[in-house]
Amino acid sequence: MLALRILGGVLAAVFFGVAYLRYRRSRISRFSLIITWLIAMGVVLLSIHPSWFNPVFDALNFRPGSGQRLTGALLIAVVILFLLLVRMQSEVDTSERSIRLLVESLGQAAFDWDGASDLPPGKKIVVISPAHNEAENVGAVIDAMPTEIEGYAVIPIVIDDRSDDGTADAARAAGAFAATLPIRRGGGLALRVGYDIALRLGADIVVSIDADGQHQPEEMPMLVGPIIGGAADHVNGSRMLGDFERESVVRHLGVHFFSWVVTVLTGQRVTDISSGYRATSAETLRKLILEQDQFWTSEVTIEALRQHARVIEVPVTFLTRRGGVSKKPKSLRYGWHFTKAITKTWLR
Repeated sequence: MLALRILGGVLAAVFFGVAYLRYRRSRISRFSLIITWLIAMGVVLLSIHPSWFNPVFDALNFRPGSGQRLTGALLIAVVILFLLLVRMQSEVDTSERSIRLLVESLGQAAFDWDGASDLPPGKKIVVISPAHNEAENVGAVIDAMPTEIEGYAVIPIVIDDRSDDGTADAARAAGAFAATLPIRRGGGLALRVGYDIALRLGADIVVSIDADGQHQPEEMPMLVGPIIGGAADHVNGSRMLGDFERESVVRHLGVHFFSWVVTVLTGQRVTDISSGYRATSAETLRKLILEQDQFWTSEVTIEALRQHARVIEVPVTFLTRRGGVSKKPKSLRYGWHFTKAITKTWLR
């Protein structure tokens, strides 16, 4: 027991010493240093003279001589660690949200608002393409988009997730508006920036489409048709109802599995929850709470269902990417993060 007390005292002293050095280097706040000092002093005092803590142990009914007081000390330590964990998680969440809002604000500021002011008045379908290093493909995607659908002007916008291959320039050369994010944060955040821009431009319908050539812009009239006709608020393009070029057996099975999971969770049949080709009415889009920076493809559809929007699926065609390199991680990692995204969205 003496050796344990000595070891605990030494570790507490080292713990405080490291914290003090970090404080001197402006790595932690004074408040964090004070918390560290209190914890370290508590451990040191417990190591030097455990009897000083007898009033605490007596109050908790931990009797001496049977190991109960050691258990009591461990229990108190666990409680303190839990409180510190809660505090740390709160600070992480606050910092994460601040960074997210900052990047979104800077992304919107990077948009060509002066150029957009020359857009003609009238009904608009704004098409958002989140893109990272898609200069090889994005121009062909924009060129294939219709310029008008049933009296709605089609306006393409590419949100460049900090590419280093000239994606934004390629998009502008093809006739699209573009905005470049200051740091790479993921397609979900890029999509939110695009959604906010679309709503500020007065969009009636907002479409999302991948910039890698997998989705067919020629099929956009079929995607927005149910919203224009008043039959739906959100339309999901489903390769399972249409046609597709299979990339891998694992990914194919994953689409079926996760679509089944969402069907069970929401009570509405979904055949292709991982589709990024979708259309949403502006009225519905304003109601959605979107938070995923990555692995976002399921979030919009699940959130629309959570908001009791009229959600339907239409058949579309998915091709394998025409060029470049896929940004998706390995199948198992992708599946794990996709599961977390579905769970977080459903639990809101």
